[in-house]
Amino acid sequence: MKKNLTLKQIAKELDVSISTVSKALKNSEEISEATRNKIQAFAKLYNYKPNNIALSLKNRKTKTIAVIIPEIVHDFFAMVISGIENLANQYGYNVLICLSNESYDREVLNMEMLASGSIDGFVISLSKETQAKKDYHHIKEIINQGMPVVMFDRVTREVYTDKVIIDDVLATQEAIQYFISKGRKKIGFITTPDYISVGRLRTEGYKRTLEANGIEIDDNLILRVEDESQLDTMIDDFFEKNKFDAVMAVNELYAVKVLRAALKKGIKVPEDLHIIAFTDGVISKNSIPSISTVKQNAFKMGEIAARLLIQKLESENEHEHYITEVVGTELLHRETTTI
Repeated sequence: MKKNLTLKQIAKELDVSISTVSKALKNSEEISEATRNKIQAFAKLYNYKPNNIALSLKNRKTKTIAVIIPEIVHDFFAMVISGIENLANQYGYNVLICLSNESYDREVLNMEMLASGSIDGFVISLSKETQAKKDYHHIKEIINQGMPVVMFDRVTREVYTDKVIIDDVLATQEAIQYFISKGRKKIGFITTPDYISVGRLRTEGYKRTLEANGIEIDDNLILRVEDESQLDTMIDDFFEKNKFDAVMAVNELYAVKVLRAALKKGIKVPEDLHIIAFTDGVISKNSIPSISTVKQNAFKMGEIAARLLIQKLESENEHEHYITEVVGTELLHRETTTI
């Protein structure tokens, strides 16, 4: 048994509900004396110390949910927030937005601070550092104390909770297959380090499609961006060292940098170079030429995440049942590809 014993763990060990444990520890007469004694003895044996904040959450609702995102520069996260707010406001909930700035420590601090009673539940997309560390104790602890959490986009299998994602592998396969159908064989791929879930899955989709079409994988054509402050230099070097006739980028910021570098070198788009990006935001629509994208339906993802969280908050059912919603994508052709 862990030292930091939770109500959920006691309930599991004694095969009772969390509500029964909570009431027994408060010496409620709703629970039989035998059950109360058993639960209290177990808690004493393992030195259980109640989390007063967590115990108060069931009785004090703020009608506010927190959304923690890695950063705001990409239009995708802004659209997810819009979807969350749209759905939450319909049910009378307010939304509080926090940035982790890709920092594990900031993510932990935000969650600990807000779990003090400021909000009722969380919607979160994991920071780069959190996924690199693979340390999710802060999220697991909040869930164990009875506060619901919904993950979206950047998620992990190590935390059992509701999730909202796209099929990153399939969406990438469809885009790369399109390139190949147009006779493109030297396909560059600009992505994140593999420890970021969406980057890893999209890279997997890229490699699978090349292999399925008998095209040899050239690791030199895969650019993994660790530090976005070095993005311009990295992409310039990428063009200097490689020749390609198509590029896919895991977000529209990377894609517009590719487009700018290509045009600066006199490369004709889309005649000589096709470009597709993930996300369908302001940058893609308004760049010159406009960028073809895999539309992720970010607004819909936000609405679904908010709905799943509010359902958990308003449900009387204490049974553990978690849903992973997969939102469909769409390949939108603009001026950086030919139909």
